[in-house]
Amino acid sequence: MPLKHVALTTELYDYVVAHGTPPDAVLQEIEERTKEFGHYQIMQCVPEQGALLHMLTKLVGARKAIEVGTFTGYSSVCIGRGLPKDGQLLCCDVSEEWTRVARDAWEKAGLTDRIQLALGPALETLRSLPQEADVDIAFLDADKLNYWAYFEELLLRVRPNGLIIIDNTLFQGEVINPDTEHESARLVHAFNERLAADQRVEVVMLPIHDGVTLARKLL
Repeated sequence: MPLKHVALTTELYDYVVAHGTPPDAVLQEIEERTKEFGHYQIMQCVPEQGALLHMLTKLVGARKAIEVGTFTGYSSVCIGRGLPKDGQLLCCDVSEEWTRVARDAWEKAGLTDRIQLALGPALETLRSLPQEADVDIAFLDADKLNYWAYFEELLLRVRPNGLIIIDNTLFQGEVINPDTEHESARLVHAFNERLAADQRVEVVMLPIHDGVTLARKLL
């Protein structure tokens, strides 16, 4: 079968972004404030990812969500807006400085009653939660060393047919380079291989930005 994928040039990427729902003032402010963190701004969720997270949250009818790796809050605003008024999003992060931007954004977006921030090592936070499979959707975007450990803890708590969304699964294209010097790329490659073989989930990898993988927990 001939290849049908389209190479994403800068011009075509701009076209893709221009033809989706644009970020509003709250999300635009997050983008501007994130620039103050210099090279760390690369960790911010991009508009098309945010729109996807919001849509998936709505589509699964999520009421309870977990985010591992919040940074300055772009993705959490998108997920939080997809929840009903009595919904709950638990955000896990280690940085008081970065999440200060997120907390300001939650207030401006009217989400403070829906979002709880847990500052500290995310594995400790996740392991402290009841092992009840009642989470509808989870977003994983944190340190790659612990990706599989985070995934295991999330899988215990996500309901059947619930989603775990994993970011950076293409890792700048380095995941297919066996000679890569990027330790994180090697870790993500190993994670991808293990996830693809996991019989507990149905998996699809999307070539959005730096790679987004959806893992649906099977019954």
